[in-house]
Amino acid sequence: MPPSAPDKDFPWWLVALGAIGLWLFYEVWASPVYARVMATLAKGIWITLLVTVVGFFSAAVLGLALALAGQSRHVVLRQAARFYIEVVRGVPIIVLLLYVAFAATPALVWAWNATGLPEVKARDVSLLWRAVIALTIAYSAFLAEVFRAGLASVDKGQIEAAQALGLTGWLRFRLVVFPQAFRTILPPLGNDFVAMVKDSSLVSVLGVADVTQLGKVTAAGNFRYFETYNMVALIYLTMTLTLSLALRRLERRLRGPDAR
Repeated sequence: MPPSAPDKDFPWWLVALGAIGLWLFYEVWASPVYARVMATLAKGIWITLLVTVVGFFSAAVLGLALALAGQSRHVVLRQAARFYIEVVRGVPIIVLLLYVAFAATPALVWAWNATGLPEVKARDVSLLWRAVIALTIAYSAFLAEVFRAGLASVDKGQIEAAQALGLTGWLRFRLVVFPQAFRTILPPLGNDFVAMVKDSSLVSVLGVADVTQLGKVTAAGNFRYFETYNMVALIYLTMTLTLSLALRRLERRLRGPDAR
């Protein structure tokens, strides 16, 4: 008898995760220690969501621009886009965070002040927004490759037909190319969005008060490392698992009722 398709398997992994999650949520409700830890960590959830949402959508806009520049008729634009993508992808995200926060930002502030415009101090630029800018730069290079692959997957005949109908370049992109490419790029975009939720924890190295940073501070103060990091893991797991399930459902809907 042939084995069942992986997509048809009963999600026992989800049942196991659900059971662990219910146990941890019960501990939050029943245990004063867990309840205090969760109350503290909850303050960082909004920072984590802010960093993730603003950083990802900014990176998506910049990544799409880079992908379009990479397909430009102008060689300078193509080479500049490739240079940016290769350099950024070659630098670890944590190094990029530190570089933007403590090297690039002071240098840009100094250059601004040298122009004679109203003076700005580096400390006026919050570490939160330095972190968002760094994540935007880092993820834009990865998303640019996702967009490039999606745009390249559109059949050339579709574009030629749109040209024959007299559609301008912008209308061809908006009405023909991008809607078809979106179905192709949605799964990797979703994966990168989930990855951004996890990578947002790197902003804790700058002292930004996200879930991870509050967890470190809380554990250092109460010495309840087991309980504290259980709650940190639970918060991230809840966010990423919810996003993953929602994105899978969206993908199935876009594939249509006949998708297997």
